[in-house]
Amino acid sequence: MNTLSIQLQNAEQAAKVLLDSTSVRAMNLSELEILAQGIRAKILHTVSKNGGHLSSTLGAVELIVAMHHVFDCKSDPFIFDVSHQAYAHKLITGRWEEFSSLRTFGGISGFCNPAESSDDYFIAGHSSTSISLAVGAAKSFNLQKSAHIPIALIGDGALSAGLVYEALNELGARKYPVIIILNDNEMSIAKPIGAISNYLSQAFASPTYRSMRAKIKKALSVMPESASYLAKRLEESFKLITPGLLFEELGLGYIGPIDGHNLELIISTLQKARELNAPVIIHAQTTKGKGYEIAEGHFEKWHGVSPFDLNTGKSTKAPSNTPTPTQTFSTTLLHAAKDNPKIVGVTAAMPSGTGLDSLITYDQDRFWDVAIAEQHAVTSMAAMAKEGFIPFVAIYSTFLQRAFDEIVHDVSIMSMPVRFAIDRAGIVGEDGETHQGLLDIAYLRSIPNMILFAPRDNATLAQAVQFAITCDHAPSAFRYPRNRFILPNGVFEGSAFNLGEAEILTSGKDILLIGYGNGVGRAWECALALQDRGFAPSLLDLRFLKPLDTKTLTELVSAHNRVFVFSDSYYLGGVTSAIIESLLQTPAREHIAKIMSFEVRDAFIPHGRSDLVEQSLGLDTRSLVQNILKAL
Repeated sequence: MNTLSIQLQNAEQAAKVLLDSTSVRAMNLSELEILAQGIRAKILHTVSKNGGHLSSTLGAVELIVAMHHVFDCKSDPFIFDVSHQAYAHKLITGRWEEFSSLRTFGGISGFCNPAESSDDYFIAGHSSTSISLAVGAAKSFNLQKSAHIPIALIGDGALSAGLVYEALNELGARKYPVIIILNDNEMSIAKPIGAISNYLSQAFASPTYRSMRAKIKKALSVMPESASYLAKRLEESFKLITPGLLFEELGLGYIGPIDGHNLELIISTLQKARELNAPVIIHAQTTKGKGYEIAEGHFEKWHGVSPFDLNTGKSTKAPSNTPTPTQTFSTTLLHAAKDNPKIVGVTAAMPSGTGLDSLITYDQDRFWDVAIAEQHAVTSMAAMAKEGFIPFVAIYSTFLQRAFDEIVHDVSIMSMPVRFAIDRAGIVGEDGETHQGLLDIAYLRSIPNMILFAPRDNATLAQAVQFAITCDHAPSAFRYPRNRFILPNGVFEGSAFNLGEAEILTSGKDILLIGYGNGVGRAWECALALQDRGFAPSLLDLRFLKPLDTKTLTELVSAHNRVFVFSDSYYLGGVTSAIIESLLQTPAREHIAKIMSFEVRDAFIPHGRSDLVEQSLGLDTRSLVQNILKAL
């Protein structure tokens, strides 16, 4: 065992002994520091084996330890924004032994979830919800005449979403007691001004300063303007010394910046904030990856990681020579953009995740990361479409949900030709309920003017991008999976996309397998297994879901005894629903009873390795073939 592993193991054991013998609230400062070190060690060991979020959660350890020392989360709820930084909270609240199952099928979640523990106040996987939740909790406590105080921990990146300011706007007016810890680990919205800033930050939290300021404001309200001029300027100058002007103007108290790794300072600040009985923001500056030197600093690759070697930091995941769908999309769009200056693109805080980072590097005047602002991303591209540009919106399926109204109101009503490249469609695995990409087909299919299509492999994904570029009369959306397509590249030679045309891949008899997107690969695997059992199924790549190739569907459904539909989406409002609705208007309506769907049923899908999740849903090839044979 190497030196680092021994150090981490010793730190883990020391922390576990402390947790077993003493409550966090009763620990002294030295014990709390031992606990923080042990928590970091436990996180590093687990994430290096299982994968997961790393740099943000390492940076938040002291903040969370201090929160548990000052407050009891069972009465004063801890509300974590996104909650990918809450691993320390899980370890402190009785999940130390279970933590080794992090993000595994049947194990504990990588996010907060009340179904897992009553110490998790709310489920969280999407950004910028914490302050709204805290305001709602504070309203409830107020109605119940309760002295409980919600504590929200939010990262600075989440401040780019409008939902945060909607909540802050009301909180500043209502003045409910809420403590908001701003974990500033990336944007550095303000730099501390040495000893002066630290002194003023603590002074502004003191009862003396608050009392003095309240008296000054009361005096100013009755003084003539000429007499109050100098006093007003003095008040403004004090606020300008600190970086909390924005929050002060919104009507919130502000303390900071403070060192987010100084446990003694964090604890004293939280204690003072609790005594204020008013809304207050504590601005804590932290270092991402704190305690693991390789990951310390602003390195996007350490935000979420696959399993890695602790000593080298290198991934232990076997490399693949096949480009991912994301890489294929990125490369294809980049080549097209070099030839066509009208092509532009946007993403929302996921430049590398969507592959748009290479395009931003190529031309930052044409490709943008607008941060966690999916609504703005969509609406801004609607205007660019109106001005004659060719806009691509590259967003994960689960995050595009946040911009539904903008897709309807700003894009589709005027039929603006915005192209939606929907990454992470289907079952995404370890991130679970909040990240599965299963809803986009149902909600986009309901929107008039929208064109929906999907590639089956990397080659047809490149063709899909080319088709989207030429689709200049209406909004369009194409979806593709995380990591890889099921269908290997080159099994079928793909032709160019033609609006509303399906593609017959194999012609057989009796059985028709219909696939959409990654569902084509699933159908193909079943076709191979059925051929081994003496069947000769036909295989249809639907290609377009809206508009549907009703003519081809009518002919094929009428000519086969049984029809099976495959798609990585929900059944309700999904591909089978679209097919049935289409056939109801044709002579083939009498054959609808032949159709059987293998789409995901009406439930939120938990986390775990994708193949295990699919097996639990009966979507693995073995289960699918068994069900087909039963149906036959």
